[in-house]
Amino acid sequence: MPAKSSRSRLARLIRRLRKGGAPIEAPSRDPYHLLLWEQVAYLATDADRLTAYRALEERVGLAPERILQARRPVLEAITRQGGAIAWRERAERLRWVAERVLDKWNGNLKAALRLPFDQARRELARYPSIGVAGAERILLLAGAYPVLGLDSNALRVLQRLGYGRPLKTWDAQYRSAQEAASAELPRTVAARKAAYLLLRHHGQTLCRRNVPRCGECPLVSDCPTGIDTIGLGGRRARGPD
Repeated sequence: MPAKSSRSRLARLIRRLRKGGAPIEAPSRDPYHLLLWEQVAYLATDADRLTAYRALEERVGLAPERILQARRPVLEAITRQGGAIAWRERAERLRWVAERVLDKWNGNLKAALRLPFDQARRELARYPSIGVAGAERILLLAGAYPVLGLDSNALRVLQRLGYGRPLKTWDAQYRSAQEAASAELPRTVAARKAAYLLLRHHGQTLCRRNVPRCGECPLVSDCPTGIDTIGLGGRRARGPD
């Protein structure tokens, strides 16, 4: 855990990451569109995710009715653009998302953002492969609640920087790192959204799961695992994966 006296440490590190340029953001704050954004790609770069999302928008349309009417091969071709893993399953999930949003919310999932936080999170977590962490990311990116939602990339960066404890389950590690990091960030959507996007981008590009590029990292002088790596002659950082 970072020292308690370093309450501004994470905010300072986030400012360093800003100098590396702005990461790609989802092109919509609509929670339904953010669900499509999550499903259209998997383990893909943000550029490839955006390409697949734009293909869905242009070839099919984003409205639930359009997705439900689309031919399955068309949806599968689009999700294949978003990565080779589970592309058939992700095409089916697009239909599942569209059907639930149409049936339960009359096509307007924005209404769910008016629910109390726990209820809104519970509703979003019901969608395929979203879960609690995904629901919190959507609530953050939609601008609804200042919850520091994280993905595996952002979580890995925080853990290597010393936030959270090495607990047994991913969910426990997620909550531990989230709580530690949230204590050092302003409680605003803007601050926490920027932190999430920058940490995620850093995890995708430099602080990667395998062979992190610590020699190029702007945070290395303030990163326990990065300092270890440099001291070991550039070998892989022995941090949480």
